[in-house]
Amino acid sequence: MSDEKPTNPPSIAQLQKEIEDSRARLAATIDELTAKAAPRALLQREKENAKARFASATKTPEGDLRTERLAAVAGAVVVVLVVRCILRRRGH
Repeated sequence: MSDEKPTNPPSIAQLQKEIEDSRARLAATIDELTAKAAPRALLQREKENAKARFASATKTPEGDLRTERLAAVAGAVVVVLVVRCILRRRGH
């Protein structure tokens, strides 16, 4: 009727081995997730991401400074400080 050959069911020892292997993999996965979710690990990853974003914003792929971006940021800071000083003087 069908061409499938009957397969022997796994032995108790094989089933126990599979269960032990599954438990070990599950334990390793839980340990990895716990390490990734730890507050210190999250903070460290965010610090590394912030450093990488800052480096990519301020340096070219060759490692040179992006002076046009740095000048724009410095100019914006100066404008904010000048406006703040003017508003303080008018307030008094």
